[in-house]
Amino acid sequence: MIVGTEWLIEAVGCDAEALRDEAVIRSIFDNVMSDLGLRSVGSVWHKFPGEGGVTGMIALTESHLACHTYPEYGTATFNLYCCRTRPEWDWEGFLRSAIGAENVSVTRIDRGESPMMDSSSKHAAAGGEA
Repeated sequence: MIVGTEWLIEAVGCDAEALRDEAVIRSIFDNVMSDLGLRSVGSVWHKFPGEGGVTGMIALTESHLACHTYPEYGTATFNLYCCRTRPEWDWEGFLRSAIGAENVSVTRIDRGESPMMDSSSKHAAAGGEA
């Protein structure tokens, strides 16, 4: 049983100025949400002072979308978790364009019950005694 899909995105070789620009990161979120039909129920944003990056998180009716940027390393990390099926999004193409990413890796993880867990492992993982 799959209860959701999670995407972990690493963008490296990015433009440091773009990674410091909250408006740029918010526009990436806006595009992801619009293209995938996601709905916000609230958000938190923080721009670190000076040469620091941006952290943003949007709680979605479908789960969450988050980002952390590291201008000093030219890196941005994104996390999207959806509890309903969504199509793949062109993270690579969009992040190359929006923040100048030289390399983008996307890891997709189907979340839910693992067929490798037996019933005693499930009980222990849920907080009971095995």
